[in-house]
Amino acid sequence: MNSARCLALCFALLAFSCGQIFSADAPLAFNDPSPKRYELTARASQVDPRAKPHPEIEFVFEKAGKPADTQHASVDTRVKPQGRLVIWLMGHSAPLAERVNSYGLHSLRVHYANGWFGKFGGQSPGDDGLLLGKIRLEAATGEDFSPLVNIPKPDGMMERAFQFVKWLAKENPAGRWDWFLTDDKAGLRWDRVIISGSSHGSTTAARFAKHQRVDRVVMFCGPRDQAETWQALPSATPANRFFGFSHVLDGGWSGDHYCRSWELLGLHQFGPIVNVDKTAAPYGFSRRLITDANVKGDANRAHSSVVPGGAAVKDAAGKFIHEDVWRYLFTQPVEQTGPAVPRDPECKVETKPVAKKSVK
Repeated sequence: MNSARCLALCFALLAFSCGQIFSADAPLAFNDPSPKRYELTARASQVDPRAKPHPEIEFVFEKAGKPADTQHASVDTRVKPQGRLVIWLMGHSAPLAERVNSYGLHSLRVHYANGWFGKFGGQSPGDDGLLLGKIRLEAATGEDFSPLVNIPKPDGMMERAFQFVKWLAKENPAGRWDWFLTDDKAGLRWDRVIISGSSHGSTTAARFAKHQRVDRVVMFCGPRDQAETWQALPSATPANRFFGFSHVLDGGWSGDHYCRSWELLGLHQFGPIVNVDKTAAPYGFSRRLITDANVKGDANRAHSSVVPGGAAVKDAAGKFIHEDVWRYLFTQPVEQTGPAVPRDPECKVETKPVAKKSVK
């Protein structure tokens, strides 16, 4: 082969390779002839015939004769897509889904094992300080992490989310759910997933993100597990990708849940705790946000008030006061962070024993 032909071949191969790279990295775009907001539901037991109920941990398909495994998904093709999927680990929240869709994010609520806490919560922290964390990880992955539960892969959050996204890709091609599948369609692109939840859902989200790298973690009124140490374990997801928001009257503060979990997760490296009612967005780029908005002294309402919905605080005009906070939590560039600050000496980081209860 002469030098001219060799050079031409090299340029052709380079062009092909660059084309492949640019094609793979091209941003997500919709091509919907009738753009609109899509809302879809499907039962986990119908999406995947391998899925099974686990009544021993209150993980069932029906309650009181009604479906208990309904999963929700939504996307708005009128909004420029960000190429990120929010997987919500708690009961379906229509107001939250509407907001994340308005940010250009896909939204999915998956049915996974979260009813086990009433049975095992009193056993924390176990002999190694990781008892609840192991159950959370098994519930999330469907892998054998805890001897206390038996949750196989088809019933773990990861597989149920994957099967649901595959179903969505077929049922709603205009929504471009295929963007979140690996090239071989064998799993989810977890690097494109924002894992989020409230209360125990946020705790499982954080535990999962320590194990599996995700794009971002959004933790409302959490994480909990104040007697455990898994929060300090090495993390697959960098600490600057964790965002937390809670109300100061939430029992998670008096119970030493939140300040402790946030510090063990390393969030003090990215700025002080910021009161969003006194500091405007972007809140010094902190990862630890609080509110003292008026909830009339109701600790239960305070717990839920940080999530869009009936407990959230409104202004005199009837508008939610934390719209900017919610947008920040899900869209703030992770590379921008606040300055590192020392740990709070008043935050009780050491574990404390929890009264033991018998496991039935």
